[in-house]
Amino acid sequence: MELCYQLPVLPLDRPVPKHVLSRRGAISFSSSSSLFGAPDPRQLSQRRGAISYDSSDQTALYIRMLAVTNKTIKSSFVFTPGACVIFKQLFSNVRVRSQVGFEPERRGSHPYLGVDFRTLHSRAESAGSIPARRIRRLFSFQRHLLSSRLLRGAPHLNPLHILDEDYCGQAKCMLEKVGSWNFDIFLFDRLTNGNSLVFLTFHLLSQYGLIELFQLDMVKVRRFLVLVQEDYHNQNPYHNAVHAADVTQAMHCYLREPKLAQSLTSFDILLGLLAAATHDLDHPGVNQPFLIKTNHYLAALYRNTSVLENHHWRSAVGLLRETELFSHLPAEDSLSIERQLGSLILATDISRQNEYLSRFRTHLDENDLNLGNASHRHFVLQMALKCADICNPCRPWELSKQWSEKVTEEFFHQGDIEKKLKLEISPLCDSEANTIASVQIGFMTYVVEPLFAEWARFSDTRLSQTMLGHLGLNKASWSTMEPEASGSSEDGESDPARSSEEPSSRALTQGSPES
Repeated sequence: MELCYQLPVLPLDRPVPKHVLSRRGAISFSSSSSLFGAPDPRQLSQRRGAISYDSSDQTALYIRMLAVTNKTIKSSFVFTPGACVIFKQLFSNVRVRSQVGFEPERRGSHPYLGVDFRTLHSRAESAGSIPARRIRRLFSFQRHLLSSRLLRGAPHLNPLHILDEDYCGQAKCMLEKVGSWNFDIFLFDRLTNGNSLVFLTFHLLSQYGLIELFQLDMVKVRRFLVLVQEDYHNQNPYHNAVHAADVTQAMHCYLREPKLAQSLTSFDILLGLLAAATHDLDHPGVNQPFLIKTNHYLAALYRNTSVLENHHWRSAVGLLRETELFSHLPAEDSLSIERQLGSLILATDISRQNEYLSRFRTHLDENDLNLGNASHRHFVLQMALKCADICNPCRPWELSKQWSEKVTEEFFHQGDIEKKLKLEISPLCDSEANTIASVQIGFMTYVVEPLFAEWARFSDTRLSQTMLGHLGLNKASWSTMEPEASGSSEDGESDPARSSEEPSSRALTQGSPES
């Protein structure tokens, strides 16, 4: 006799608690300013209120009841037609709630994306000869195949799985080469239907064995990554979730370098991946000087010092605490993770580029980096994250060119806003005085080349030489598009761009799109 685990039916007219409606609105840049096409302030109370993970939120029962442990239902849960009807009704209810005044679902998301259905897998023996199957989530590629077969009336002897635990098809094949420097994050984002950050980070955490080692709750990990991805602004041409996924992939490549792989601890690797995934969390699409000029509350809050980086860090800590990802660890360990995560994210402040680079160069000159020392390992992690954050010019031309166009588009958009507000236009933000080529050549010359030259001294590997090779080729490609940038005279006169290196470097550092 088959037993069906009956999910409770919850009323849909239960009011959403006020503390849920107002949650996390205060730290969102887009929620506090109308200068950048932000939503009406009245919409703040509607931000993700329908699906909450607060332990005191009644509506969270819609999600929590799905997170029943295997221990509870292992012997009594079998998918039957009745259970499928219940699931269908449940998910239709969640969708209805999300349409009544709440934020619409993001591209490629599902109402149950934050739930790990592996906790519902059952291997109970039924009366018949039904084999135990792993249930997988259905994504767009599988939906297309299934629907096309149904329309043609073609029988399928090997039916597609309903649920997919992480990813499927071509995306899974791509992740087998996630350590390749030629990894196409744009293609991967399309194959995962806009969820590249969630799938890539989850895959890396699993690949390094960090989930098992730190005894992380699978549901909490997925929930955390989904919220991280949602808190990136997809309307930003550059500082969005795809950029975060690209930085995380680059960080993985650096973590596999011999010097780091032989000395980094699992704790270091966990910090490095989390910092890469959250390093630009809730980025508004403008840089720090703009926030200061417009008297933004974040600039006042952090006293005009590493404003964005402090906000990214605090936002990441907020999500860690909200999802209780490390709640099972001792309190002092959780606080240590938060502090060191902040130290890594703050290192990405481009205005402090020379400070970190000088310290790195000194260590290399004196040859006193001891990776057996925890503080030295942490410093190397900071440098690795800095490299990952601005590694786009070191990618193959097909990828680098796309990133260059996106970051310059975002930069010029800031300049357009400054014109409308009659503010002084930030360096390199004037689309009439600058081109993509000129901006990229300057950025490569004064910011990227010095950093990656020192990184190659530290880790002289094939990857380092490949990055420097791509950097040189990409710079040459942009120079052919910008005759003035490569127009140094043949009789030995110095390049005008290099003759004013110090001011140009300062302008790039202060006004870089990366800051």
